Amino acid sequence: MKAIVIDQYGDKEMLQEREIAQPIIQDDQVLLEIHSTSINPIDWKLRAGYLKEMLPFEFPIILGWDAAGIIVEKGKNVSNFEVGDRVFARPATTRQGTYAEYVAVEENLLAHMPASMSFDEAAAIPLAGLTAWQCLVDFSGIKKDDKVLIHAGAGGVGNFAIQIAKSFGAYVVTTASGKNEEFVKSLGAARVIDYNKEDFSEILHDFDIVLDSMGGEIQTKSYKVLRPHGKLVSIAQPPTEEEAKKHQVDAGFVWLEPKGEQLQHLADMYESGKLKAVIGETFDFNEKGLKEAHALSETHHARGKIVIRIKK
Repeated sequence: MKAIVIDQYGDKEMLQEREIAQPIIQDDQVLLEIHSTSINPIDWKLRAGYLKEMLPFEFPIILGWDAAGIIVEKGKNVSNFEVGDRVFARPATTRQGTYAEYVAVEENLLAHMPASMSFDEAAAIPLAGLTAWQCLVDFSGIKKDDKVLIHAGAGGVGNFAIQIAKSFGAYVVTTASGKNEEFVKSLGAARVIDYNKEDFSEILHDFDIVLDSMGGEIQTKSYKVLRPHGKLVSIAQPPTEEEAKKHQVDAGFVWLEPKGEQLQHLADMYESGKLKAVIGETFDFNEKGLKEAHALSETHHARGKIVIRIKK
């Protein structure tokens, strides 16, 4: 099968197209023929070597951890999915990723795609959508009328976080550039802070939840907008215990745990019109396409998700 691999850490030029053996599935797995995948910051952070201690994979590594496609083979213990099913998944974090024509996926990480959902849309949802869900629902316990600040609302995790928070009946504020104001409002943001013109920490107070996707100074300033015992949840860097204690805030770091059951819930939200997949750019499945996609993701200014179309 065709795959894009890396043989060493480095810049986007490390991405190489190659023919490799198709995965052999275990009894609890399916073989998924991938139609679309997408780009997430974990992809280029691992490629650059930033995550080599956390994820010490052997080379060659196939990056990518979003998949949408059709089941072409299933293990003997798989009971809820059949060959021919349209499914999507955030596969386990292994060195056999989704920049490939096929991937092996455990049954418990799969979700059925709604009939109206395209493969590109399905590929855009798993990693970013599940991250937003686990930050807001699992960690923060979001509820109706909560005041929620979501940083970088136009980005991959941010756009799903706005929609999820809105579906719970929360009051949602987000930071974004002025050009994205109407876009994030269309997703459910009641107020938009243009980070080029305003300092969110000077104008927001008594918030229940902050979702931090930036880290650094943004994380430090985020404590100021929270009420006592509010929740600060980060996907950028682990908050310090000292800072959280000083501000009387419950702070934590979320590293996504793939769950097919939660992904199926996001599929149901899509079907009911409460969630949409925002695709900013689509690239072809080849060396050139992947290198361009990585370059765009590394700017931190991509709107929505960057999708790679594998099967046309």
